[in-house]
Amino acid sequence: MKKFAVAIDGPSGAGKSSIAKALAKKLNIIYVDTGAIYRTVGLYVYRHNVDSKDEDSIIAMLSDISVSLDYVDGVQHIFLNGEDVSDLIRTETISRYASDVSAIPEVRAFLLNLQRDMAKENSVIMDGRDIGTVVLPDAEVKIFLTASAEVRARRRFKELTEKGETVTFDEVLAAIITRDRNDSSRATAPLKAADDAVILDNSDINASETLDRVIDIIRSKTAE
Repeated sequence: MKKFAVAIDGPSGAGKSSIAKALAKKLNIIYVDTGAIYRTVGLYVYRHNVDSKDEDSIIAMLSDISVSLDYVDGVQHIFLNGEDVSDLIRTETISRYASDVSAIPEVRAFLLNLQRDMAKENSVIMDGRDIGTVVLPDAEVKIFLTASAEVRARRRFKELTEKGETVTFDEVLAAIITRDRNDSSRATAPLKAADDAVILDNSDINASETLDRVIDIIRSKTAE
């Protein structure tokens, strides 16, 4: 099969990462979790007690940050200056930091080439908020995966409570709504569907059904 790229964009909690991981395994292509990359920068900023909206300080820190991806037993791990932070970046606090730092143009430019380089030599699937519009505008397959805020909040609430975090559904829903507003209204690379993306709302279907529909879309697009 010829090399191709799949871009999956959409709001927080739509299931982009889970679907992308499953697709990568099923299609035997490389999965690039772009959200994890921004979370890693957010973690660095948080650890250095810098406010997530302090753009000047964050920009000044970029030269001290090294982000890399590696695969251990087929699972993607992300490293911050050589430290495996794959689990440390999956908290609500770091999620908020990721949202804020990702709105800074210099941060996006800093990470753009890292993401594009991964697609030059391999078939890849990337998920994020601007993959089809900015990172991989020439991707053969573009999907905008979405669901209602309430459905996404229920999914996120279940995920967090299963990890032992103490959080209420209302707090998670408020965070989802705030994240949507921030991601959609930012000046640089706002969250939106690419003009040629296929819109897939999975509010009323489960993960398995979502995966089947995405595979159908990929097969249709790569056969064109």
